[in-house]
Amino acid sequence: MLKPRKKVPNLTLDLINDTHWKLLDQTPDKYTLLIFYRGLHCPICKSYLEDLKSKLDEFIDRGINVIAISGDSEERAKKTGEKWNIDAIPVGYNLSMDTAKEWGLYISAGISDKEPDEFSEPGLFLVEPDGKLYFSAVQTMPFARPNFEDVLKAVDFIEKEDYPARGEQ
Repeated sequence: MLKPRKKVPNLTLDLINDTHWKLLDQTPDKYTLLIFYRGLHCPICKSYLEDLKSKLDEFIDRGINVIAISGDSEERAKKTGEKWNIDAIPVGYNLSMDTAKEWGLYISAGISDKEPDEFSEPGLFLVEPDGKLYFSAVQTMPFARPNFEDVLKAVDFIEKEDYPARGEQ
C-alpha cells in the first residue's frame, strides 16, 4: 500500500499521441494527478474521463498536471482517444498489471469478450512535485469514484490552509 508523504513508484508510459510520459520528468507547479481507468470497455470510465476533460482547465489553472492511464494495448487506447471526448487529456497505455499492483490497484479478470483478460480497477493519485503521495482513492469496482469537482475543492482547501497529507501511519 502506498503511503502519503512517501515516494510513489516511478512510472514511464507511452501516450496515444505517440510521445512518452515519465512521472520523474513532471514539473507541475503544485501536483500531478494520475487517473487510472479500466479501459475502452468501461462506459463509466468514458463518462468519468469526459467529465475530467470538462474540468481540465481548472486543474491546469491550479498548477496540476493530469494523465489518464490504463492497461489497454496501444490499439485499444488509441480507439479510446478517437471514440471518447477526451482529446486534451494525455492518455497512457500498456500499464502492466505488476506496475498496477505496485500502485495498490486492484486487478480484475475479464468477464466478457469486450474486456481484456486482465485489467486494473480505477484509482486516483495526487502526487507532489517531489514524487511523494499526497492522497489517493482506489476502487475495487468502477462505481463511486471521487468527483472531480470535489477534488478541485479539496486542492483549494489544501492550498489555502496549508493542510498536510494525512494517513501516513
